[in-house]
Amino acid sequence: MPQVMEFKLPDLGEGLTEAEIVRWLVAVGDVVAIDQPVVEVETAKAMVEVPCPYGGVVTARFGEEGEELPVGAPLITVAVGAESAPDGAEAEGAANAPRPLIGYGSDHSRPARRRRVRPVTAAVSAPVAAPAPAAAPVPAAPVAPAAPAGPVPVISPLVRKLARDNGVDLRALRGSGPEGLILRADVEAALRAPEPVAVPVAAPVAVAAQGERIPLKGLRGAVAEKLSRSRREIPDATCWVDADATELMAARAAMNAVDGPKISVLALLARICTAALARYPELNSTVDLAANEIVRLPGVHLGFAAQTERGLMVPVVRDAHTRSPESLSAEFARLTELARAGKLAPSDLTGGTFTLNNYGVFGVDGSTPIINHPEAAMLGVGRIIPKPWVYRGELAVRQVVQLSLTFDHRVCDGGAAGGFLRYVADCVENPAVLLRSL
Repeated sequence: MPQVMEFKLPDLGEGLTEAEIVRWLVAVGDVVAIDQPVVEVETAKAMVEVPCPYGGVVTARFGEEGEELPVGAPLITVAVGAESAPDGAEAEGAANAPRPLIGYGSDHSRPARRRRVRPVTAAVSAPVAAPAPAAAPVPAAPVAPAAPAGPVPVISPLVRKLARDNGVDLRALRGSGPEGLILRADVEAALRAPEPVAVPVAAPVAVAAQGERIPLKGLRGAVAEKLSRSRREIPDATCWVDADATELMAARAAMNAVDGPKISVLALLARICTAALARYPELNSTVDLAANEIVRLPGVHLGFAAQTERGLMVPVVRDAHTRSPESLSAEFARLTELARAGKLAPSDLTGGTFTLNNYGVFGVDGSTPIINHPEAAMLGVGRIIPKPWVYRGELAVRQVVQLSLTFDHRVCDGGAAGGFLRYVADCVENPAVLLRSL
């Protein structure tokens, strides 16, 4: 007889306590192998595919796409040792398998806990049967069948974003998912349709007055909490300087003129930062409030800001101080690609000791960066553009960049911060200075 094993949402590490189901990769009745991914989930840090440690036949799934589950909640049950689904397993497995309360497994002796359901807003709510307000009758339009009693299907944030970016009215769609849930495929089908379906909004004045409400959760919530904590705990200060980057750009052009992988400007700036941190190690540190100590860190794990469709992310290049410009370029490219594809692991986004923020790609010159807690400093780099500059006593047009350093005033005073920034600027203006530290 096959043994039915329950697989629960595992601890995804880095202090994460919950995840949202983005996409099921298996259905009831499917045969799965050991360590086969069975579900794609989104955490506050990344989207990951979760592998199942059991092999056999899936007998039940718990949780719908778009639903948040806490760590330890059941995901699926697997009949270990079964090679195929028995007759009627797909229908009976879903109907007869026990539906454990989220976070409590199948032990009914434990107290009940309500399922967490994302708030449904007027602008993006899935169509469900509900009494119409007296002042605003529900318009006659094709809608999904009314959901049965129980939790309301919740649309995934990714589906909502896809619809919003392409002007698709979710209220006009008939969901093909469980209980009428609108899936990504439904939105994509609407985009391929010759004419978009439009449904008049009931009580448009009331909806407009309320405004759009966006839950501050997931990646956006994690970023908000980290930045707020940085402002609460870190007494930061910022200093900045303009630098002539003409020689740095010429050096990069010479490097890329020979055969081999191309080297990015970000990689050269990163190499300069690691050399500067070797001279000013107080900026590669963190503050241990519990012990009331400054902890100077032995290696440089360099974070860099990457803008993605999911929001701002800060992947970390491990042991950046040991890497060449060529190695740094390759690692920046690899992590950026993973970030944009939503495939960074939580470990790729944590453990940084210093952050390099190239906001010049947005066409701006300067900023006052917020330190990436619990680090002690961040270097911001503006755009590199031609500007009038006094060069060797003469007015000339040079490639100029603004560098901004925000630092934790607890770990050092202005002298060390200014020394660090001046060394970075000297290396930008004269890359030969960097050779002395290599």
